[in-house]
Amino acid sequence: MTRHDPDGARLPIKIDTTSNGEFAPVALDKRNEVANALAHDWAGANARRKGASRRDFMVSACGAATTLLAVNHANAAADKPKKGASFDVPVDAALDEAAALEALGGNEFIFDVQGHYVNPAGAWLQDLPDSARPLSGVSNPCVQDIGTDDREYLKCLGADAFIKDIFLDSDTDMMVLSFVPSARDAEPLTIEEADETRRIVDAMDGDHRLMLHGRVNPNQPGDLEDMDRLATDFPIAAWKTYTQWGPDGQGFFMTDDAGERMIEKARALNVKNIAIHKGLAFGPKSYEHSLCSDIGEAAKRHPDINFILYHSGFDTQVSEEAFTPGAGKSAGMDVLCQSLIDAGVKPGANVYAELGSTWRFLMRDPDMAAHALGKLIKYCGEDNVLWGTDSIWYGSPQDQIQAFRAFQISDEFQERFSYAKMTKAVKAKIFGLNAMKPYGISLEEAKKRAAVDGLSKRKHAYLEDPDPSFATYGPKTRRQFLNFRARHGAGPS
Repeated sequence: MTRHDPDGARLPIKIDTTSNGEFAPVALDKRNEVANALAHDWAGANARRKGASRRDFMVSACGAATTLLAVNHANAAADKPKKGASFDVPVDAALDEAAALEALGGNEFIFDVQGHYVNPAGAWLQDLPDSARPLSGVSNPCVQDIGTDDREYLKCLGADAFIKDIFLDSDTDMMVLSFVPSARDAEPLTIEEADETRRIVDAMDGDHRLMLHGRVNPNQPGDLEDMDRLATDFPIAAWKTYTQWGPDGQGFFMTDDAGERMIEKARALNVKNIAIHKGLAFGPKSYEHSLCSDIGEAAKRHPDINFILYHSGFDTQVSEEAFTPGAGKSAGMDVLCQSLIDAGVKPGANVYAELGSTWRFLMRDPDMAAHALGKLIKYCGEDNVLWGTDSIWYGSPQDQIQAFRAFQISDEFQERFSYAKMTKAVKAKIFGLNAMKPYGISLEEAKKRAAVDGLSKRKHAYLEDPDPSFATYGPKTRRQFLNFRARHGAGPS
């Protein structure tokens, strides 16, 4: 029985205002609104042509193809001055399931290096006022059944919902559970709770499907010292840090004393991956620390450390355009590119650009996406761009996966700016192959496990009658964002 969106009111490709809580929701452009409206109209018409219910059509690959075709149409109709990219979906994919699957399906190994999970019964709730209803904007039949008068609805975001969104409703094979910036006594998800989620998946014979970060902010008393415990007691795959966060609102640089001490401790503990939040500035007080100006020098000083840049320095307030070395731009991804050039850090070295929230936001503007992906591949290297989705905040990441499979940079932009062609081979690297190296995973072993584990068997049965929600969970309005931010001190990711 269909419990999620039985009337087919939601689009399978979710281009909306949802935020991960680190940036205020950004209003859609007129062309985005036109695309969504057009997709709804076309979906209804195409469902009738196929003799299918609207809900069944939305769940099919044709539903996703129809949505992306509407996006292409609206972008073209907007008469944008640049035509740098689009979603490569044939017109017949709107009605032909085989054609839709050819464009949007795939068997790539997908390793999402930025995932999130909120414990619905965690200690983080204890300090909230009784009237607080965190994440009450979640659209979920479970929430609708329970209501939001108390916090029972948070159970709708429990481990089962997380597993369904990530591993059943998307093609994701593996994920890294990451952490939010917070004071030590106010973590929305503790390492113990994250590890318990990992164990739940393992208990389903989904062995090695989830990996863990260890949260550390070296400008907070106790965090450096706690790295020993984290490395000893948990299977830490990388350290997660926020250079723009601090208990007093002041951030730090990876090249100053706090950053150097964390790097040395990471080396001593032999966990040499440091995932650094860069971009999506929390506010003006520590804006400079959200930029990637320190990354090139840090990577040059420590060639044995992998620096994984969450969000890749992306700023929702900055339009990504072509990068000109030496132009002196002081925001967005250009700062990262210039930092690498200045330090002599070559593509394919020890700096990795991660796409969590970045790709999801760029789906609304393919031309800007062309510049962003083009620059990251050019200056970090096609082996050093990593897949991340920042889900669960955006619900199931399947729509991000489908849109990325179809994304193509135009021949014009490839020629003008020396951008790479987004071939299936390049996309397969970004989807998962690139992350295998820093995370030390054998692709053969991972595929072997995924092919026979209990989770894959459960998914096979689920796909006989799938019921995706097409819902998003993060804040969608400024009011929701401010409430979210106040609860976490700075926001998640």
